[in-house]
Amino acid sequence: MKTAKRGRTAVLAFSVLTLTLIAPWGCGQNPEPEVITELRRQAEQGDAEAQYGLGNAYYYGDGVPSDNQEAVRWFHTAAEQGHAEAQFDLGFMYATGDGVQRNDQAAVRWYRAAAEQGHTYGQYSLGDAYHFGEGVPQDDQEAVRWYRAAAEQGHAEAQYDLGYAYYFGEGVPTDYVQAHKWLNLAAARTVESAEVELDVQRYRSARDELAEEMTASQIAEAQRLAREWQPKSWKQLKDD
Repeated sequence: MKTAKRGRTAVLAFSVLTLTLIAPWGCGQNPEPEVITELRRQAEQGDAEAQYGLGNAYYYGDGVPSDNQEAVRWFHTAAEQGHAEAQFDLGFMYATGDGVQRNDQAAVRWYRAAAEQGHTYGQYSLGDAYHFGEGVPQDDQEAVRWYRAAAEQGHAEAQYDLGYAYYFGEGVPTDYVQAHKWLNLAAARTVESAEVELDVQRYRSARDELAEEMTASQIAEAQRLAREWQPKSWKQLKDD
């Protein structure tokens, strides 16, 4: 499926509270000092959303000096309270060694905590951990399990990896119809940036290469399945 580990892209995101407090500005802009003061006050009073928001401020250097160690501290505080975004971002920091010593086992712990709450990036990253054997024993069946959880919720990269799992029979029996279906769904992702456009081109190329090995009836069936597919919520997936 993937012979080399892809470069990871930071996907840390602002929390609802952070956006409420700092709506006039975003990454790369400087909020008023009183905004950070209020965010810190709420964080120190134990509000997990504020803790996560303050971690983001330190990560991006918005309103405070950029400080990945402080970002990790606040992500960790929020993660311990069950904040899924903070759990994922803390896992990411452990996986990359940003602001903390790299620790794949710790990354997996926090990815799993987020994944079990339905966080699609956590699920996808946990799938990667199993696929590459980072922090856990290598296990393609477990990788597929978590790729599928994210893919069924609409995560394009997980759909791509699930498609490749079916293509090469890694963790699942080889199935070109299912492979084409998932690659096609990934390729249908909305292009939001130049980086996403490159991803979509990669998805389309993989789908088209696979199609060359398929019969017309297989392609038609895969396209039908892709048209009929509907994303599911994490609750639906757990109940299935």
